[in-house]
Amino acid sequence: MDLATDFNLSTPVPDPRAVSAMPAPVVSVVVPLHDEAPNLPPLVAGIRAALTGLCAHEILLVDDGSIDDTRAVARDLAAQMPEVRVIAHAISAGQSAAVHSGVRAARGVLVATLDGDGQNPPENLPQLLAPLLAPGADPQLGLVAGQRVGRQDGLSKRLASRFANTLRQAILRDATRDTGCGLKAFRRAAYLDLPYFDHMHRYLPALFARDGWRVAHVDVSHAPRQHGRSKYTNLARALVGISDLIGVAWLIRRRKRAQPQELPRADRN
Repeated sequence: MDLATDFNLSTPVPDPRAVSAMPAPVVSVVVPLHDEAPNLPPLVAGIRAALTGLCAHEILLVDDGSIDDTRAVARDLAAQMPEVRVIAHAISAGQSAAVHSGVRAARGVLVATLDGDGQNPPENLPQLLAPLLAPGADPQLGLVAGQRVGRQDGLSKRLASRFANTLRQAILRDATRDTGCGLKAFRRAAYLDLPYFDHMHRYLPALFARDGWRVAHVDVSHAPRQHGRSKYTNLARALVGISDLIGVAWLIRRRKRAQPQELPRADRN
């Protein structure tokens, strides 16, 4: 995917010279956004509070073709805070596309994601990142996936999510209770090696495991939505979920099984 097709080129993106002058972050926080203007200031404030003193970080706000003031609010925050960057899609391409564009633009070796609707409390970020930031962290740990407890969604949404998660686990055997949680932390390079497709964000545990990475899970909190409304319906999720599930199962079966090993140079003596 060419980044030039992802960015709205009519909207200025960060000056590469200014970005390169900033301290290199360890963690890039990627926040996909679509019509989330009122949720954005408290969310960014919460991210800054959670990560200040933990590690060098940057915050990438990815506006996925919003039609409200999300982009203007994001750019205003970036003007006030040097660690905030704004990436923009000219049209809405979906959450997975927004996350993918953000990860490609990220400078950190680690990436954390959370939804832009405010339902993923940023105070969960240190706990989510801890297994990857710890001294002597397992080099095979590729993904730490958040799993929501005490969900604040309506009953119909919770029941639909429970059914979808049960079906997904039965087919993919990804050992993950809740793949719909936006709170995740992972190695940037490992993520970029994954095959991209729309809605891939719901299948990251299975995709990381497919590539040989270990996946860890952390229970995280969930907050009620304060502004706006959900961008998904139960029916829409179900319709795309069926084809996605079949596709991911196919990708797992067709994975590369051989692992290369570089051999030492032969001694001619």
